[in-house]
Amino acid sequence: MAESAPASFLFLQDLKTDSSPLESDCAVASSSADSDELRPNISRPVPLLSTRSKMSVILCTAGYDHTIRFWEALSGICSRTIQHPDSQVNRLCITPDKRYLAAAGHNNVKLYDIKSTNPNPVMTFDGHTNNITGVAFHCEGKWMVTSSEDGTVKVWDTRTGSLQRNYVHRAAVNDVVIHPNQGELISGDRAGMVRVWDLGESVCTHQLIPEDDTSVHSVSVASDGSLLCAGNKKGNVYIWRMVQTEEATRIIPICTFQAHKDYLTRVLLSPDVKHLATCSADHTAKVWNLDPEYGPAKTAIADWETKKAQGATAENNGSDAASTVSKPENQPRDLLRIFDTPIQDRDLLRISNDTIPREESPQATFTAQPDGPPMDPANGTLFLETTLANHQRWVWDCAFSADSAYLVTVSSDHYARLWELSSGQIIRQYSGHHRGAVCVALNDYSEPR
Repeated sequence: MAESAPASFLFLQDLKTDSSPLESDCAVASSSADSDELRPNISRPVPLLSTRSKMSVILCTAGYDHTIRFWEALSGICSRTIQHPDSQVNRLCITPDKRYLAAAGHNNVKLYDIKSTNPNPVMTFDGHTNNITGVAFHCEGKWMVTSSEDGTVKVWDTRTGSLQRNYVHRAAVNDVVIHPNQGELISGDRAGMVRVWDLGESVCTHQLIPEDDTSVHSVSVASDGSLLCAGNKKGNVYIWRMVQTEEATRIIPICTFQAHKDYLTRVLLSPDVKHLATCSADHTAKVWNLDPEYGPAKTAIADWETKKAQGATAENNGSDAASTVSKPENQPRDLLRIFDTPIQDRDLLRISNDTIPREESPQATFTAQPDGPPMDPANGTLFLETTLANHQRWVWDCAFSADSAYLVTVSSDHYARLWELSSGQIIRQYSGHHRGAVCVALNDYSEPR
């Protein structure tokens, strides 16, 4: 492990030098919630911020030892520990202004003041009846969304703690994220359903079934709203393009592949939308490339096309009757590998605009998209940039730095690790949990986002 962080590692600033946080509307207040505030400002951008300015870094982890730990990212020292005696902590989320931390436990979410020494939560959100599996904040902190194994997605006013929306799945919900337009939620459930919810109309607008009866464990949406990604328990990843129109959001399937051969625990798109991280029970995290301009991808695809052309020439020279080139046994059947017969392999995505799933919901076929991410023709996956393989047990969660150059992972081996993605090396290891660490939150943006 590197003894010192590289000079270019701009996001690692000692928490002790942190400037005062910006005030925001997520502060707890006694005034009643205005339901109109749940209606989004559709035109509001969520910019990617420069990492060249001085930053404060909030890095925290939690898990099954009933503690939440805050870390000095540069030194690796645990600067604060909060006890969470009620239950394990399943998910963590930091408000965009870095003022509060939400810790999702068995059946409630506790909100802690990050800058205070008060070990008690400033607010508790009660209402779920089972493990809370996902939590995310509105861009100005006005509301929060949660998902739960009780089969619901709930929207809360963060100033009063009141419940504003309650959406019902037919199965335990494993994850939920907020679209950057702040007007849509995306959730994935144990029955294999990905749903898109319109907050303004309070309806489910899309239902995606990547794979029948295969639990969708994680969902992620791009910071610019362009991509939606889902990962399931078989290690398969599905990517759709999201196209915003004045009338509705169109969802277009663009690629799918197997990222891991074991249970997949998390998918996460990077802030610059050029990378996709996946975590797995196989003890690894992997980082995949989404950038059409990725140099190694261009070279590999060009080499593949050259070899294919040479193979075609050789076959045609060997047999005048040969009019097509037969595929090698190890060549993927097509770009996506899974849309030949049998029927069960074709039935991978159905889209329905109804709020209730139907047996006959129309099927949409993945086809090669010219504007999609580059696919590795040798194995039918995205191009694999790096495999992070030093954890000894399941890798549960991950978080990108603001510049998309670093990734923090947490594992059942009790450790959190900070990785430099360009080299695949461990920059820091954070040790202190005495049971499995299953969730991580990182905010190193220079301004609220």
